[in-house]
Parts: sequence; structure tokens; C-alpha cells
Amino acid sequence: MESEIYDGAPSHNLPPLTLRNMPEAVPLRKMVGPSIIIVGAALGTGEYVVWPYVTSQVGFSLLWLAFLGITVQFFMNMEIERYTLATGETAIVGFSRFWKPWGMIFVVLALLQNMWPAWATSGATALTFLIGGGNVTLISIIILVTCGLALSLSPIIYKTVEKAQFVKVGLVLTFLVIAIISAISATSWLDLPGEAIGSVGRLPGSDILSPSLLIGAIAAAGAGGVINLVQSNWIRDKGYGIGAYIPRLPSPITGEDEAKPATGFMMRQDAKNLARWKKWWKNANIEQFISFWMIALFTIVVFSLLAYSTVYDQNVVTKANFDFIKYEGEVLQEVVGTWFGNLFWLMGVVTMFFVSLAVIDLTSRIGADVLKTVFLTNDTRFTEGRIYLAFVWGIIVMGSIILLLGFNQPLLLVFVNTSINGIATLIASVLLIQLNRKALPKAIRVNGFRFGMMIFTVLFFSVFAFLLVFDQARTLFGG
Repeated sequence: MESEIYDGAPSHNLPPLTLRNMPEAVPLRKMVGPSIIIVGAALGTGEYVVWPYVTSQVGFSLLWLAFLGITVQFFMNMEIERYTLATGETAIVGFSRFWKPWGMIFVVLALLQNMWPAWATSGATALTFLIGGGNVTLISIIILVTCGLALSLSPIIYKTVEKAQFVKVGLVLTFLVIAIISAISATSWLDLPGEAIGSVGRLPGSDILSPSLLIGAIAAAGAGGVINLVQSNWIRDKGYGIGAYIPRLPSPITGEDEAKPATGFMMRQDAKNLARWKKWWKNANIEQFISFWMIALFTIVVFSLLAYSTVYDQNVVTKANFDFIKYEGEVLQEVVGTWFGNLFWLMGVVTMFFVSLAVIDLTSRIGADVLKTVFLTNDTRFTEGRIYLAFVWGIIVMGSIILLLGFNQPLLLVFVNTSINGIATLIASVLLIQLNRKALPKAIRVNGFRFGMMIFTVLFFSVFAFLLVFDQARTLFGG
């Protein structure tokens, strides 16, 4: 029987979408996972490093921006999920249906954002605090290679990444509960609501926090940039909606690799399929709200409280480096006990290792998905799994070269990453509006309140992107 074609999505760059029935929705408990991965990937740059550093400089006065950043990313993530639920395609492949170069642009943005070994150096630096010294460059390279081996030897890569991030998020939440009980002062809790709410709408001067740090902090509140976009890949491998028809990404070493590209389908628009869609959509929103929004906000607030209780307004941390993490751990050793300061640093080691694993995975997924689906569609020599492995080890080699060239200051690398992050988030939010307004059937396209939130997301990140460009221009031209 000839396949039914959906003609609402552009097909001049990729094959047209054929119609499929939406699978029956699975229980909510079986959908938990993709948002844990994305929040696990974020629990490092933003929560452990960037926002505590911001708090050490300006107190709680910018937490309202963290709240806004996480909230707009919740709505952005759901628009990413909307397209993949309905088609099984990733959002980036969807962008490429409108203009083919978008796929490669996001591959480049992913590499620019994530080739910097910020998390490996952060974890290595925290380890040197814990053990009293060590070679940060060597330890960082060992972390990168360990992550590469873990991903290369996984039969189903998604399962490995999901299990790793479940462990990581569980450890972080346990640590934060201990911190609440043992280390956060009553004064910090009392200062939090008044300072955070009373500062809404106000920004510090550029002499206190640079615009690049500001936009990086906002992007790091949650995930940001290409980390948001890879939610498509993770929910597809989890089997959400039409994604159940798309093969999962295996390792070509230990799994069964397939040569065909991951072009998608379109769900039929009859009453039965729309009823199934509503169940998938409802459960996906709940999973994202609890696993991403609540955990991301909770961790930023508690890590910020911990920084406020220890290193705020002490004139010790004056530069964008990792000294404040070291000093914070030393203060925790004095105030709470040696065990807690060491636990704080150990949490940094564990957190950054698992972030490194997730970031190498997500960058490689984006590269493999785009190259195979958009550019190497009919080439059976290059399977998605083989391309994925090439990206994994390419990122590790690039990161190692960067480290060997002497770029091993963790916070500097984090700020480079998060600045690119913010720009990528802005571009992606604009394209998501086009994708989910133009390529999806009327019954399931973005509209109403969520359409308004996506417009707000674009405006929100546009303001801070402008501030970043203005700050860089002023620096270059001596203004």
C-alpha cells in the first residue's frame, strides 16, 4: 500500500513526512528520564559554578533572572518536544527542512559551545582541592577519555546516559538536603525573599558583572542553547510519541548499528490519534515541569544560599576564576566541619564528570543526527553510530589540545561556553516558532499562551544578546 504523505512540512531538502498512527501513551512513570538528563547536564555550569559565583558578587539580587531563565526554557523545551512527539524528527532536522544550512550551523554552535573542556577542568580542579594538589591538565584529559570509553562501549547509549544522570541528580539532591540541614545560615534564608523579590527588574552595572557573564548566567539557569535542542534526541530514544518508530542510537562497537537516516513521520489527525496526542502532551509537560523546572530552580537557589552563607561580601573572590569554590570549601570546613568541605569538593568532582559525559554525548548526537539525516541520507558507509563515535573522540581530542595549550582555567572556559549558549538559545527560540507554526497541523501547532511565551523568550534573550554584543564592541573599540 502506498504511504500517505503529509504535505504541510517543507520537503525540498528532506523526504516528505508520511503519516503514522500515534502510539498509545505510556504511563508517566515510564516517561521519566529525558528531563533528568537535561537537568543533569545543567547541574554543573549553572548551579555549582556560575550562579554561586554571581551570588558571591551581588547576593540574591539576580535570582529573579534565574527564575525567568528556567521558566522560559521550560516552554522552549516543550516546543522542542512538541515537534518530536508529533514527527519523531529532531527539532534541528526540522529547521533544516526550511533551510538546509541550519543543521550545520547548529553543529558548529554545538562544537563552539562544548569543545571547551570546562566541566572536565572544573572537576579536575575540585579534585586537586580535595586531595591537596595534582596536575589539572592530566586529570582533565583522564576525565575526557573515561567519558569517551563509557559512551563508546554502551550498547544503547541513551540508557547509559540516563542511568548516569539519575545517579548524579540523586547525589546532588542528597548533598543539598545535607547542606540545608548543616550549612546554610538562618540569616541567608531570611535575606533570600526580600532581596530576590525586591531586586526584580534591576541589573547591576557592567563594572560589577560584565554583560557576557550576565547572559551566560541566564543561559546557564537550566540548560540553554544546544543542550535544550538535544531534548529531541533524548525523548526520541526514550520512545515518546512518533519517536517510537525511529531506531535508537546504538554504539557501532557493541550495539546493532543501522545505516538508515532518522527522518520522521507525521501523526494522523483523526480523533483517535489526537486523543492519544493529548495524553502524551500532558504527561510530557508534567515530566518536564517536575524533572527540569523544579529541580533546576531548587538546585540554583540552594547552591546560591550556600555561597551566600560562606563567601558573599567577603572581598576574597574578585576575579572570574575557581578561587571562590576553593574558598567556599575551606569556609565550610571551618564552619561545619572538614567532612562537609571535602564533601562539597567531592560533589564538584562527581557533578562535573557526569556533566562532561552528558555534554560529549549531546554534542555528538547533534552532529551525527544532522550529518546522517540531512547530508549523508543515502550513504550506507556512514551510519549514525559511526558518525557519533567520530564526534565523541574528535571532541575529546580537541578538548585535550585546548588543555595542552594551557587553557585550563575552569571558570573562564565556563563563561566562554555560556556566552555562546545564550546566543544559540536566542536563534533556536526564533526557529522553533517558525517550525511549530508552519510545519505542524493546526490542531497541534503552538498557539495562544504558549505562542506568547515563545515570543517573550525571543525578546528575553534578545535583550541580553544585545548587551553581550555591545559589551564586546565597547571592549574592542575602547569605548
